[in-house]
Parts: sequence; C-alpha cells; structure tokens
Amino acid sequence: MEKILIVVENNLEKIKSLVKDTNLKHIAIIMDGNRRWAKEHCLPSAMGHKKGVDSLKNIVKASHKCGVKYLTLYAFSTENWNRKQDEVDFLMGLLASTIKNELNELHQNDVKLTFIGDIKALNAELQDILANAENTTKNNKGVNLQIAINYGARNELINAVKCIIEDGISANEVTEEVLQNHLYTKNIPDPDLLIRTGGEMRVSNYLLWQIAYSELYVTRKYWPEFNEDALFESIEEFAKRQRRYGG
Repeated sequence: MEKILIVVENNLEKIKSLVKDTNLKHIAIIMDGNRRWAKEHCLPSAMGHKKGVDSLKNIVKASHKCGVKYLTLYAFSTENWNRKQDEVDFLMGLLASTIKNELNELHQNDVKLTFIGDIKALNAELQDILANAENTTKNNKGVNLQIAINYGARNELINAVKCIIEDGISANEVTEEVLQNHLYTKNIPDPDLLIRTGGEMRVSNYLLWQIAYSELYVTRKYWPEFNEDALFESIEEFAKRQRRYGG
C-alpha cells in the first residue's frame, strides 16, 4: 500500500510540474458519451447522465490538485433542445439539483462558478439557482469553473456582434480585442487544451473563437469513464505538443 501511495504522489507531482512548465492554464472539455455509456451497460440514459455528474465532480477536484486554473465544461448545447422532451426536462432538473446539492462543497473548496451561454432563455427557477451559485462563489480564488448551458458558439458570436452594435462601436473600430471583449468568456484566457470524450472527431459548435489555437485531444473513453488518470494522460500528451500559433 505504501508503494502505491508513493507512486500516486510522484505521478501527481509530475503532472503538477507539467502544468507549470507548459503554462497550462485552461482546459475545456466536451463531455460526450453519457447515453452511449448507459446503453452499453444496459441502463437508461438518465443513469448515464447521473454517472456523468460524478465524473464532473472528480475532474474539478483533479484540476485543482494539479494546478489547472480554468476549467470550462460543455453541459448543454443550443442543439440539445432537439432531444426528446422528457430527456431535456430530466437534464434541466439534474442540472438544478446538482448545483444546489454541490454548491456548499464547491464553495468550501474555493471554486468560482460561472455559467456561460444564453442563460436568459432558461426557466426562471433555474436562472435563480445559477445566479445564486455565481454570487456565492464570486470571490473564490481556486479553480474557475465555467459551465456552458444553452451554449452555441455561433449564437455567442451573433450575440457579440449585436452587443458591439448596441454599444455604438463603428465598423472600423472593430478588432479582435473588441470582439473578444463581447464574448461570454471575456474575463478568462482562451483554452490551451480542448478535450473531447466519446471518440467523436468534431468540436460541435463549442468555443469556436476561443479554440483557434487550442491543442485538441480526443479520447474514446465515454464521459462517465473519464477520471483523474484520464485527465492526467491528456495533460501528459499536451506536454508533448509544440505549440506554434500559426508560426
């Protein structure tokens, strides 16, 4: 047992060093595969989503342990409304109950919660839950956890353009910086690493502006299977990359 603990501790120290040495600040994740995981285990889709919540909690803790400062998770897209109504209703209820049940622990662990997306389109009760979570954790200094809900990158860009127009900014004043300052993510750095679970090779309308120079990592593991070790493997792979930013 002692040898196992030493190996685990040494691996964590290695990952912490990689995070620091590569200046890995921000990881974004497309949490895919809950329903496929449930199907392969002969379970209803709801059980896959519930198991996915466990993975979310574990990855937030693992990110804190290894020194990652920003973590952005794709929870519900603008396209997910096209799913069956009972599944959509379940997901909205699961989101609400998860935030309420986990808020105290997240707050105690110094996690700062932010929700990005078209939040105003959600029901009033859920909006209140999300606003309370943001307000409760707004001064925390640990992991900055962004959860994308009713999020679509194309919608985000359209919204940014509308806001620029409403602010009275003329066409010749529009720059990358101006546009970036009108995105949902204006207060956080762009992702260094984008992880997609479930094996699909696409970005699914997620952070299209922000991931222009992110390193992409796709794993066949479904989201309910994605644990601390899997996160550390992705960081090790990231550390092998040579980032050129188009140069």
